Amino acid sequence: MIKKGFFLLFFWTLGLQAQEPVVWTTNLEKITDMEYLLIFKASVHPKWHLYSQNLPKDGPLPTEFVFEGLDTALELLGKTEESKTVTAFDPIFEMDLSWFEGEATFRQKIRLLQPELVTVSGEINFQACDDKICIFRSEPFRFVLDPSKSISKTQKTVDPESLKKSEALELPLKNRQFLNLNQSQNSDNHLLNLFLLGFIGGFIALLTPCIFPMIPLTVSFFLKQSLSKSKGVGRALIYGFFILLIYILMSLPFHFLDELDPQILNTLSTNIVMNLIFFSVFVFFAFSFFGYYELTLPSSWGNRSDAASAGGGVLGIFFMALTLAIVSFSCTGPILGSLLASSLTVEGGADQLTMGMAGFGFALALPFGLLAFFPNALKSIPKSGGWMTKVKVTLGFLELALALKFLSNADLVGNWGILKREIFVGLWLVIAILLFVYLMGWLRFPYDVKETKISKGQRFFTFLVLMFIFYLIPGLGKNQDGRLTLLSGFPPPVFYSVYPSDSECPLGLKCFKDYETGRAYAEAEDKPILLDFTGWACVNCRKMEENVWSRPEVFRLLNEEFVIISLYIDDRKELPKALKFNFQYPNGKIKTIKTLGEKWATFQSLNFSSASQPYYVLMTADATILNPPIQYTDTATYRDWLQSGLELHRQIAKQPNRYAF
Repeated sequence: MIKKGFFLLFFWTLGLQAQEPVVWTTNLEKITDMEYLLIFKASVHPKWHLYSQNLPKDGPLPTEFVFEGLDTALELLGKTEESKTVTAFDPIFEMDLSWFEGEATFRQKIRLLQPELVTVSGEINFQACDDKICIFRSEPFRFVLDPSKSISKTQKTVDPESLKKSEALELPLKNRQFLNLNQSQNSDNHLLNLFLLGFIGGFIALLTPCIFPMIPLTVSFFLKQSLSKSKGVGRALIYGFFILLIYILMSLPFHFLDELDPQILNTLSTNIVMNLIFFSVFVFFAFSFFGYYELTLPSSWGNRSDAASAGGGVLGIFFMALTLAIVSFSCTGPILGSLLASSLTVEGGADQLTMGMAGFGFALALPFGLLAFFPNALKSIPKSGGWMTKVKVTLGFLELALALKFLSNADLVGNWGILKREIFVGLWLVIAILLFVYLMGWLRFPYDVKETKISKGQRFFTFLVLMFIFYLIPGLGKNQDGRLTLLSGFPPPVFYSVYPSDSECPLGLKCFKDYETGRAYAEAEDKPILLDFTGWACVNCRKMEENVWSRPEVFRLLNEEFVIISLYIDDRKELPKALKFNFQYPNGKIKTIKTLGEKWATFQSLNFSSASQPYYVLMTADATILNPPIQYTDTATYRDWLQSGLELHRQIAKQPNRYAF
C-alpha cells in the first residue's frame, strides 16, 4: 500500500491526469448471420490527442487494431474506417500529423469464417500525447456476437488441455531446499555497485549544459535570498534532498508493476516495440545534442512550475527541484534510460533501479549542498563556454552508440538477423572514428566555435577515443573468442555472427534449446544438466558467457562434464497453435502462453520461483537439484559451483538406489 501511495503521489506531482487520457467503448451491429460491423469509440481527454491510423514514417505510433483468429476464424472486409481527423504541425515530432481531439470513431466490417464463433477479440495499440508527454497503450477488446449464449463460457478459462500442458511444465523436483539458498554474489554489494554507477552517471550529467550553469546561480540565489547564512545553507540542503527524492520516486512505479506480475519488468525490457521506441528516442536526443534542434519545456508547464516555486517555503523549494529535473531531462533522460534498461532484466530489477536512481540523484544534489557550505568555492568553478558544447556533442555520440544497443535487442529478440555482431561492432567503430575526428577539430556542428588550440584535457580524451578505436578493430574478425571482453553484454553474442558457424550456442559449446530434448540426452549420457535461463537481450548473460564461461577451467567443465540446456526467456517465436495454452497463476490471473519465451518464463517461475536472467541450475535428468542455483557471479565462484555439483552427481551415481536421499 505504501508503494502504491508513492506511485500515485509521484504522478500527481508531475501534474498528470488521474484518469486514462483515452477511454475506449465498443458497439456491434449485425449485418447478416456471417457479417458484422464492429464500432470502436475513443473518448479523448481535453488537451490530449489520439493519433490516426495513417501516419508518415518516423512519426508516432499509429492507432492499430489487431484481431485474434484473423484468416482462420474471421476476415476483414475492407480497411478500418475512421472519423474526421485534425491535420496540423506536431511540434513534438516536427512534422504534419493527423490526430483526433475529443472523440474518435472507428468502423470495421468483418465476415465470420467459422459459423460457431461466439466472440471476436483482440487489442488496440495506440499512442496519445498532450503538450508534455506521450503514452503508449495496448487496450484489449471483446465483442460477444451472440448474447443469448452464456458469456461465462466465452471467458478465458483453463481448459483440460491447457491444464494438462501446464502440469507438464512442472518438474518433480527433489532437494527443493536448495532453492532457498542462492549462491550468487552478495546482493548488498551489487546494489552498492549500482548506486556507484548511478552516481557516475549523475556526475556526467552535471557537466552538461542543462545542469552545470544552474549550480552557481541556484546556490547564490539561496544564500542571497536568505536572512542568514545558516538559513541559506538549510534551504540549499533541502533543495538537494528534494532532487534526490524526486529521482527515487521515479523508480517507485516499477515496484508496483513488479508486484502485479514478477515477469512484467523483464517483458518490458525485452519487448521489441519498446526497444525500437528507446532506439528512436536516443537518436532523437543525440541529434539534439549535436545542435540541430533544441528540446524545450512547454511554456505552460514552465509557468505552472515557476508559479508553484514562487510560493516560498519548503513546497516552493520542492517545485524548484522538480523544475530542475524536468528542464534537465534532455540531458539526463538517455543516461536514466540506460540505467532503466540494464536494471529491468535482472532479479530485483525494481530495487536495483531505485539504487541506481538514488546514486544519480545524490550526484546531482551533492554540489548544491557542498557549495552552500563552502560558497567561496563558487569562484573556482569553471565558467560555461565552448568546453560544454564539446561535452554535449560527445554525449550525442555516446547516445548514438547506446541507441544501437536497443536496436540490437529488438533484432535479437525478433530473430531478424540484421544487426549481427560484426555489423554492430562496425557501426560502433564508425561512431568512434567520427567522435575522434570531431575532437581533433576536423568536424564541426551548428553551435561549435572554431578553436585555435586544443586543451590538454581534450587531447587526453581524444587519445582514449583513439585507443578505443584500435580496441574495436579486432572485433570485426572471424574468431571472436576472448575479444572485446570489456564490452561484454553490449554487442550481440559471439555466435550471432555474419560468419557461418556449426553452433548457435555460446563459445561453440553444444547446447539444447528445449528442456525435454536436453533432459533425454543427459539421461542417455548419464551427465548432469546445466539449466541456463537466459535471454537474447540479457546483458549479464552475455557477460557471463564471454567473461566466465570462456575461462579455460570453466569451459572444460561445461564442454566435457555437463549437458547445457539454454532456455531463452525473451524468445518471441510463436508456438504452433496446438502447443498454445492458458496458464493460471497462483493469484488467479490467466495468461495465454503464445510464444516460446513465455513458455520458458512460465517454466522458470513455476519450478524455481524466479524471473531473473541469468539463472543457472545444476540438476540430474530426474530433476534432482545438485546445489543452490546461482546467478551473475565471478569466475572462481562459478567454477567451484560447477565442481561441487559435479561431485554430488558422481556420488549419486555410485549409490545402489542412486536417487534416494
